[in-house]
Amino acid sequence: MGRFFSAIWTGVDGVRKILHLLLLLFIFLILVSVLSSTTPIIPSSAALVIRPVGSLVDQLAGDPFERAIGELMGDGEPQTLVQDIVDGLQFAKDDERITMVLLDLSAMPSGGMSKLQRIGSAIDDFRQSGKQVIATADYYGQGAYYLASHADEITMHPEGIVVLSGFGAYLNFYKGALDKLKIDWNIFRVGTYKAAVEPFMRDDMSDDFRESLSPVLDQLWSQFMADIETARNLEAGTVADLLDNLLQIATDTNGDLAKVALDAGFIDALMTREELQKRVIEIAGTNGDDYDYPSAELGDYLSQMRVLHGPKSADQNVAIIVAAGEMRNGNQPPGTIGGDSTAELLRTARKDDSVKAVVLRIDSPGGSAFASEVILDEIEELKAAGKPIVVSMGSVAASAGYWVSMAADKIYASPYTITGSIGIFGMFPTFQRTLDTLGITTDGLGTTRWAGQLRPDREMSDDMKALFQITINNGYDDFISQVALHRGLLKEDVDAIAQGRPWTANDALERGLIDAIGNIDEAIAEAASLANLPADEFGRKYIEQELDPAEKLMLDLMGGAKAHGLTLDPFFRSRPSVERVADILDDALSPLVRFNDPKGMYSHCFCAFE
Repeated sequence: MGRFFSAIWTGVDGVRKILHLLLLLFIFLILVSVLSSTTPIIPSSAALVIRPVGSLVDQLAGDPFERAIGELMGDGEPQTLVQDIVDGLQFAKDDERITMVLLDLSAMPSGGMSKLQRIGSAIDDFRQSGKQVIATADYYGQGAYYLASHADEITMHPEGIVVLSGFGAYLNFYKGALDKLKIDWNIFRVGTYKAAVEPFMRDDMSDDFRESLSPVLDQLWSQFMADIETARNLEAGTVADLLDNLLQIATDTNGDLAKVALDAGFIDALMTREELQKRVIEIAGTNGDDYDYPSAELGDYLSQMRVLHGPKSADQNVAIIVAAGEMRNGNQPPGTIGGDSTAELLRTARKDDSVKAVVLRIDSPGGSAFASEVILDEIEELKAAGKPIVVSMGSVAASAGYWVSMAADKIYASPYTITGSIGIFGMFPTFQRTLDTLGITTDGLGTTRWAGQLRPDREMSDDMKALFQITINNGYDDFISQVALHRGLLKEDVDAIAQGRPWTANDALERGLIDAIGNIDEAIAEAASLANLPADEFGRKYIEQELDPAEKLMLDLMGGAKAHGLTLDPFFRSRPSVERVADILDDALSPLVRFNDPKGMYSHCFCAFE
């Protein structure tokens, strides 16, 4: 019996040793892969291929570790960092290996206008090198075509279409549903034009909302048409004329909208994929055959160039901090502005002796008023430390997005920025009537008339509503008072241009809400000037949330495993479709229903248009 169990143990122990050996071999292979990895090889003569995928963003959204896991699994949210495209074009401009740029816009569904304009300017700058840019797509959405208009040549598939429909602002209204569900959505606001609460109190857009939004859309659409017509050397009014007569023009061409775009001068050629391949070969050459051309994808190209050129930081730096997304209280992942997490980034810049000035890039419709004040406090501390701060506004920097901007030494906005919307609101839903239909009632007692007032299962008393409104009034008064103080304006003048009304950059400049119209590079140059840094002798230091060493090691190991063909699927659960749909609905409703401000006070702008 002893020999029997001894033999079993010997066998089990042998299997254990083999498994340990295999595990060590597995780890060794991954480590070798990580340590021996090299930057991608770029051909000595190549076309740089840029394929924006998903939304154009100033900051990749989501927890950095979770986002990296999603990318490894092929399950990440498609996003393209604007800075990556700009850097790629800047590197390629003076790189003798890059013979041209192929801008493939087939997979780019969206992008804020300020981001599109920045990339368009980078394309124009690249073309100064004499190298060609060819834009291509199966069909062009409005944003994709804006980028394409800056190319030397625009091609499209013969079955494609150019969609230029104008800007519109539409949203859902919930009052009818709330009435049917017997939900009391208690609303408190200050600002005639503070329209972010309208979906919960109306069935349609108010006249005041239309009055405030109409000139904004008209100005931005006029700018859009003028930009396209200038880039394409079209006569002024070409876009408007085509859209006004589109039905008749389409009838005359038997519905061939690709031909309509070609005849109108919006594109240069209709090409199949094979024809496009031959056209690129004419410029970039071949790989030794007649079927392919030498190319470098943007990601691979940037990986090499950033290694070769090293970090952009120096002994004296302008720090760049991106604050993008809805503003919420506490610590939040990138793509959402957290009061505490963003303040911590500003604090890091303040304590870094190599940082002499800061540029805060804001792309936000607003959110929590409390979070805004936490960030504003840190901006004041930064200025008190003698470090100038310049705000660079993205597509939107309104409501709470303007709140955190107003104390900056200088504010820059792009021509397509929507800002202002200075106003405050609060909302508190109660469900007592809904519960009553189910036979559920609430009763009890408290020691004061305020006890139990902020319960969603009880009706708000008139006193509680009055107290809530007083708090909102105070928040608005504080908002306009601080704008007056920081911008050197009279309080009554600020009140007149506030009231929750959104403004374009041009209107904001005229009213003293911003200092200049310009891009982020101009904001960086201004910050350096305010800090008395010699031109072109300072570095740029991006301050952002980073992975900790353990997360970096795990991602390196997983990347190495994937490079060796080892699947990671068994270790991670693919998210079901229902979860993804839930996330979409959550994102759509979150600006107005995710209450985490400790005072229930919000400054948020409905500034979305497409």
